[in-house]
Formats: sequence, structure tokens, C-alpha cells
Amino acid sequence: MTFSDDQAQAWDNVVEALRHVGVDLDDSLLRPPHTDMSSVIAVIGKAGSGKTMLLAALYKALAEAGVDIVSGDWEGKRRKDRRTLAILAPTNKAASVLRNRGVPATTIHRILYTPVYDPEYERIAEWLAGQGERPEIEGLTDVALERAHASYQVNTSVPAALAAAGLRGSDFITGWKRREESLDIGFVDESSMLDKKQFEDLQEIFPMLVLFGDPAQLPPVQSEGGMVFDSLAAPRVQTLERVHRQDADNPILDLAHALADPMVDFYKFEKMVAEAAASDPRVVMAQRVEADLMARSPVLVWRNATRIRLIHAFRAAFGAPADELLEGEPLICDGIELPMKHRKKRLDLEARGLIKGAQVIYLGPGRKPGFSRLHVMGAIDPQVSAASIVKIEQEGDEEPFIPFAARMGATFLHGAAVTIHKAQGSQWDTVQVFAPDIEIAARMGRVEAGQPLWKRLAYVAITRAETELRWVVRNRLAKPQSLLRVDDLATGPAPFTLSSEEETV
Repeated sequence: MTFSDDQAQAWDNVVEALRHVGVDLDDSLLRPPHTDMSSVIAVIGKAGSGKTMLLAALYKALAEAGVDIVSGDWEGKRRKDRRTLAILAPTNKAASVLRNRGVPATTIHRILYTPVYDPEYERIAEWLAGQGERPEIEGLTDVALERAHASYQVNTSVPAALAAAGLRGSDFITGWKRREESLDIGFVDESSMLDKKQFEDLQEIFPMLVLFGDPAQLPPVQSEGGMVFDSLAAPRVQTLERVHRQDADNPILDLAHALADPMVDFYKFEKMVAEAAASDPRVVMAQRVEADLMARSPVLVWRNATRIRLIHAFRAAFGAPADELLEGEPLICDGIELPMKHRKKRLDLEARGLIKGAQVIYLGPGRKPGFSRLHVMGAIDPQVSAASIVKIEQEGDEEPFIPFAARMGATFLHGAAVTIHKAQGSQWDTVQVFAPDIEIAARMGRVEAGQPLWKRLAYVAITRAETELRWVVRNRLAKPQSLLRVDDLATGPAPFTLSSEEETV
């Protein structure tokens, strides 16, 4: 792999820091740590600067040197001389972006809270990981074990493999506990999304953290105005400046980087979008929002009022009844509403991917009133069944409409449109950006973290698009060309469900 000068410098800085935790990549040697002091360094850069490429190269080098990769699913037997690496992202969607590029990422939550396995089924996990003999388990056939083995070769995920054998999560995971033992190295992608509490939690676990982030994104909503890597001393921050050749002819990234020019105002920028659209099909000056796209890729907006209007327009366009959801409607997890005495159940839902901000597709009602079958976008094994509280917000001060609800459980908002803040860390093939909202932000003249707010909003929204950017300039919605569907969703090896005891929640 050929690095740019700034990537090579960042590589050298990380390699030097790794020596202090006992990993020598130059000689592929693992040694005892040199110090008990914690270390945090950052590799930052705008979209296209090669952060993910560098992270992937470091991961491969560490794995080849014998460092154990910890996924949060199952850790296996601890060896005194082992060194560990966990690759983390704030959300399942962000982790799935890395997994799609061959990097075994997991969420921060799955590292903070670890599963407790039934001892009998843990024997299967040990066999899959090469730490034990092929087991004989009552009720599991050789064919089922072969399915588990085949799944593990693809996903290196123990829960996904056990699900492929026909087991439910509640069969082999008996509970969840807060991680007690520390790991060695943590790589954190999308670290611009980290809040102070998450950063402190990670520092308790990892003697060494390497933060990968984009300083042009929006700081966390509840932060004190900056990102966690802003507080690091200059020598501990490596900035990647160069846009790499594979991204240099990307008109979407060209537009994102053009926002850095202080002479570019909103109207000049919109003219640049129009010019890009005239010469490249990857950019579209759209006269209306496409309802069909909203089912899988939410419209990105700034204002909540716009979000709510677009959601109601989406539901009306698909003929959704006022008192129920249609299969295929998108939802966004807004958290878990459970009292402290149900802490285990909360952790179980969160471990299945139902964390705040998770994108979910409604598959239909569950077996009991208030339960839903759901597809969690970006999860390795995406289908879950959970007690649900769905809120469809109304315009103005009117109370949200709740088409159905369990007494308590996972709460959801409609996901046909989301704010740009909530879209951070996610990527979609095609992204629709509602430009009138960004124009309003430009007219207000607000500044956030030293930059005009509209530019940060536009940058984050534009860089969510992997293939096509649709810059929507009119407040209109195109009628859908087909019905909502769920047959395009990968089902995974088998659905996770809550146990009968848990379903009483």
C-alpha cells in the first residue's frame, strides 16, 4: 500500500505510540507494555483524506502481528501475554460502513457491556475461534454446527454463527455485564460524534486510544462546543490534508471541500452544485423529494418542523392509515424506556442494536400486543422482536400520535426524514439534502465551532452520500412509483428474539 506523505507520518506516529503498549509493528513483536500511563492520539482529516484507508491498514498490520481483535460478541480465553485491539464506532450504521470495507468494527456500547454465555454454548464459540475441539451439543445436529462454522468464516461473529445454527440470542446469552477488565488498544472511527462521557468511559478501558475523525463535521449536540480531539495537544494530533487519487474526481467530495473557501456563500455554493449536476450524473439538482428513496435513505434536514412535515407527506403518499404502521416504514430508535430494575433487558435491547439513533425498518407486529418485528440497519444479524413505543410527531405543539405502544420498551420516531445532526456517522448510496433548510441557516448567520453553521450542515449532509447526491431545491414531494417493501432486506442467519420472560416487559 502506497501512503501519501501525511499518511506515512500518521502511520509512524501511531506505530511509535503502539510500542508503549507492547506492540512493535516494525518487527511484528508483542511485548509487555512499557508504561501504565494512558495515551490518546488523533488522526483527523476531511472526507477523502484517507482516514479509513489508514485505519484498515493499521488493523491488518496489528492482526498479522498476532494482536487479538475483540468484537464485543465473544472474547474467548484470556492469555496473560496477549494484546488486544477493538475497532469502534458510535452507531451500528457507522460500524457497518467499516465492516463493508473488511474492518471488523463494533459499537462502543458492545465493548462497554459484554455478553455472558451459557457454558454449554460457549464450547461452540471456543471451537469456532480455534480454541477448542468440535463439541457435541444435545439438540444440535452436525448440519447445524456446519452452518454455524460457515457463518463464522464469513462474519467472524459468534452470535451470528449460533443464530445460523438455529439458536436464539436468549438461548446462548444469559445476561450482560459492564466490562471489568481493560483492553489494550482502541481505534475509534467517527470520533467527532463522541461526547465527554463516552470518551471518559473509553479511557477507563483502553490504555491507548487512536481517534479517527473529521474536524469539519458537527460537534455532538450536548457537547460544550467542540470535539474530544480538540483538547489534545498539537503533537498528539496528525492532520491528513491530501485528497487521494481515488477520490479526487468525485464531484460530491469536490463540493464538500469547496465549502472551506471563505469567499463561498450559500448562493455561490448552490450555483456550484448546479454546475456539478450539469456535468456529472452523481450530482442532481432535484426539484422535489423522492418518496421512494425516503423508505431506506431519509431526507436530511436542519429544522424539526421540516422533518415532521416531510414525514407526514411521506405517510400520506404511501396511503399509511392514521392508526397503524405499514410494513416497510422506516423508524429511528429514540432510546429505551425501562426502569432501572429492568437494566438487564435494556442492555439486551441495546446489544441487539436498538441504541439511540439506530435506523430501523418496521416488519410488522410481534406475537404480543405492542411488540414489533424490526430490521436494524447495519447490524450483522439484523432482525429483532421487541416491545415498542412508536411516536409520530405532529406539527406545532400538538402531542405526538402513537399508533401502538407497549407499556414500556424501545421507543421510536418515524425515520423518513432526520436531522443532519442525527445523520452523522451514517452513509447511504443516495442522499437527498433539503436545501431550503440550509438556506435558512445561512440567512440566520449562525456560527458553530468557528464556522458558519450552514457550511457545517451542508458538509455533513453532502458527505453522507456514497454514490449520488440529490440537492432538493423545492418544497415538493414526488408520488411513489411502488409500494413499500421489506423483501429487499437481508434477513441474516436467523432472527434474535426476546425470551418469553423478557416479553412480559
